[in-house]
Amino acid sequence: MADVAVHLGPDQPDHLADAVRRGGGRLVGLEEAEAVVWGAGAGTFPASLPDGVRWVQLPSAGIESWLSSGLVDGGRTWTSAVGAYSTQVAEHAVALLLAGVRGLGLAARRTTWDEDGVGSPQTSLAGATVAIVGAGGIGTAMIPALNGLGARVLAVTRRGRPVDGAVETLPADRLGEVWERADHVVLAAPATADTQALVGADELAALGPQGWVVNIARGSLVDTDALVAALDAGTIAGAALDVTDPEPLPDGHPLWTHERALVTPHVANPPQLQAGALAERVAENVRRFAAGEDLLGVVDVDAGY
Repeated sequence: MADVAVHLGPDQPDHLADAVRRGGGRLVGLEEAEAVVWGAGAGTFPASLPDGVRWVQLPSAGIESWLSSGLVDGGRTWTSAVGAYSTQVAEHAVALLLAGVRGLGLAARRTTWDEDGVGSPQTSLAGATVAIVGAGGIGTAMIPALNGLGARVLAVTRRGRPVDGAVETLPADRLGEVWERADHVVLAAPATADTQALVGADELAALGPQGWVVNIARGSLVDTDALVAALDAGTIAGAALDVTDPEPLPDGHPLWTHERALVTPHVANPPQLQAGALAERVAENVRRFAAGEDLLGVVDVDAGY
């Protein structure tokens, strides 16, 4: 295995330094590096990189801030952490969906014991069709759990290539079919110009009054005003959100207390789980880089993720 010169910045936490070494790398200064592993946000990244840097590993799965900053250039390979955090985010997504269909959010807010007045009727995922919009790493990690609960999965991917465990996979240009066919929808797509306000009044109306919308992707995928209006009118059964637009969700926003909404403050990928998952991705990609193999999570600058 080749000895890879890796610059780790902006700091050198033990878990990432160990991951670089496990992958076959040695830590060097930026000027000596052929690869850079970055453990913080775009705001701390160097304005320019030495010509010798051929690969950069970013710490996040979503990279819109990196792209908008203009730091990601085409002269070298960039990789994100997409897929590295799939397990924990998928768990959170399934938990939100279950909490919604079983009425746990509203029931848990009760302050008096009333078995007959816990709110909207509970339903079950058994026999339900759950559409996963953006069935990449997170979406596919959800499928075994959903299948185990008796749900059918309708997957939507960019090109419509078959997804294991889904009863059908549709390409993104057939997304319009999903809303009437699904009982519930989970959003796991990246934030791009094409996915801005992907879910609006028309889509919510087509989903119908039995449906829950779960968003663990980016808040920009949902038209928040249209969502609040749909919740007020009972157009859909509810929304369970780990991400919002705007974010942070302001104090006093109606989504915080709406009886049809369940909001968690972007905690599907908590720091205590994120650190270990990122370290595993770093170790594997350093190993692959040293061996001349394809890297995980290569950024498609034109696609925006």
